[in-house]
Amino acid sequence: MKKFSAPKKWLGEFDTETASALVTAASDIALVLNGGVDGIIRDVAFGSDELSADLNAEQLVGKSWVDLVTAESRPKIESMLRDALARQPPRWRHVNHLSPKGDIPVLYAAVLAGGRGRVVAVGRGMRYLAAMQQRVIDAQRSMEVEAARMRQAETRHRLLFQMSSEAVLIVDAANRRILEANPAASRLLGDTGKRVTGSSIFDAFDGASRRAIDTLFGAVAAAGNGDEIAVQSAQGGRPFRLGASLFREGRSNYFLLRLQPGEGEAQSGSLQQKRSRVLELVESAPDGFVVTDMSGVILLANRAFLDAVQLATEEQVKGESLDRWLGRPGVDFTLMINQLREHRTLRLFATMLRGEYGLTTDVEICAVAVPDGEEPCCGFTIRDVGQRLSSERRAGVERPRSVEQLTELVGRVPLKDLVRESTDMIERLCIEAALELTRDNRASAAEILGLSRQSLYAKLHRHGLADIDTEASTAQS
Repeated sequence: MKKFSAPKKWLGEFDTETASALVTAASDIALVLNGGVDGIIRDVAFGSDELSADLNAEQLVGKSWVDLVTAESRPKIESMLRDALARQPPRWRHVNHLSPKGDIPVLYAAVLAGGRGRVVAVGRGMRYLAAMQQRVIDAQRSMEVEAARMRQAETRHRLLFQMSSEAVLIVDAANRRILEANPAASRLLGDTGKRVTGSSIFDAFDGASRRAIDTLFGAVAAAGNGDEIAVQSAQGGRPFRLGASLFREGRSNYFLLRLQPGEGEAQSGSLQQKRSRVLELVESAPDGFVVTDMSGVILLANRAFLDAVQLATEEQVKGESLDRWLGRPGVDFTLMINQLREHRTLRLFATMLRGEYGLTTDVEICAVAVPDGEEPCCGFTIRDVGQRLSSERRAGVERPRSVEQLTELVGRVPLKDLVRESTDMIERLCIEAALELTRDNRASAAEILGLSRQSLYAKLHRHGLADIDTEASTAQS
């Protein structure tokens, strides 16, 4: 704390009216107390009309300060009075005032005034600070949930990028350097990926191909896409077909290149080897992977999916509809298929997977449709999110708050649990509405709801509506 260097010189001529005006203007509430440990209030001033009305200013004079606050705040007041009488530097302390409208948080500091043992306590209202702290906490929780979703989506996209049998490269449009190359692209270019990444795209092709690639980049930069061109590698002269498209990320532009072997190369046995490797990776992936035809009949399923539906062999699921194991039969799969037919992709579809012997698993599904191939099909990646959802439910994140959210649980949660969730949701909404109508006056809210104050407090704690005062008290004490 830094005091004035010459208070007598510059402030010594202040009269009592000026001092009173300064104290009132600098605080929401100011108390003049006698010098005893009982702290009898001799006079009071308010800089906040709202706080004056909440604390009933006319009834404060003549009462002991400690009798006007909650039990946990009394030791703090006694400590402030002792420090003030001993001329110790003042410390700000959080005090909760008793009020018909509920506990009112105020931040106080006390100083000794004059030589007659009087103490002046100045306070600042904390109600708005507590509400702001709660809003910050809510915003932080939302950001953490969104960041987790982004990380999961990035993981899925990167897995697809690495497992794709099509050779894909990402090139910086500014300097033409390769930023990323999936394993298929590295193998086609005859490299493990260490030298491909970071090198110029032109280094991988011969002279004539470099000019054609430069022309392609110019056309794509102008129109967003361009026709495939024939190119040859710099080593061995292997023929390829190269296609490009442009995308923007942040303030930078990038080219997405698709590299395919020429006709002669396509007939070689290397393609079958690549497909075999991809199938091996899919089979051992920790997430479930299912390939179906366009109507949902399963053509291929990996071990993770078989474990989730409690079956031993792939033959037990082949020829069956994927809808058989989804949470809401006839609903979830219809929604997914309609989305795939219209947009060809599906991201983070939340549902439930049912096992043959009663095991249920909360899952998120990402899917892609390939309707134009030799055999039109759909691919589904199925991720178990049960552990994440259970931790979020324990933290109170996933509690249903609307009729729409409850409706989405039909078919995934037993009816008795839905009824209980509905009752809790309605009870919470009624309590929130009562508190809003009474401006957080819990006594009045209890009367409106036809509850005793003790019952209302119990329900506030059960629904997590009593956390604001607790968090504010912890932060300031």
